[in-house]
Amino acid sequence: MSTVPQAIRLGDLCAIQLGYTPRGALSPAETGGAPAIQLRDLAGDGPIRPTRYELGEVSPRYLTEPGDVLFRSRGDRNTAVATDGRLVEPAFAILPIVVLRPKRDLVEPRYLAWAINQMPAQLYFDGVARGTRLRMVPRSEFEKLMIDVPDLKTQRAVVELDALAAREEALATLAAQKRRQLISLVLTERVQASGQGRRGKTT
Repeated sequence: MSTVPQAIRLGDLCAIQLGYTPRGALSPAETGGAPAIQLRDLAGDGPIRPTRYELGEVSPRYLTEPGDVLFRSRGDRNTAVATDGRLVEPAFAILPIVVLRPKRDLVEPRYLAWAINQMPAQLYFDGVARGTRLRMVPRSEFEKLMIDVPDLKTQRAVVELDALAAREEALATLAAQKRRQLISLVLTERVQASGQGRRGKTT
């Protein structure tokens, strides 16, 4: 039987590590280099594939691994991504990515990412974000976010149901696209057949 969810401060649910700030512009390494993750690497739902850069000496605390949650602290959408099953190899997180290391006895990484991406958290970020041209959620405000935390079994069930819903939506979208293509094909054939019929009457 599931327990009543507790509202727990994000800063009490996980360790928070700001991403590494490079000294200059990053350029891909021709050979060697260190794997690093930037915001653009978090786009889409596929594997997270780091790019190798010449970073020099970087503290291991910036290294993200499966089980971490990566938060986009800057930009129009301040959302999170769980690295479980997606991160191809351990890599250094580059600011404005923030690395969250969940306390696994309290919260599952995928549930934490899911909760951050939901409307209550997003509305909170809308209220505390700073900047006009490029908004940013400061760490001091980010760690105050309250997360509803049920028991671990319920967390896993929520994540699984959400994944099924996303899969259903993707299949429905694909089916709609296929129907549209089929209808377009049928209409095109009818138009072509109609044109051939008119040409036959005029000869």
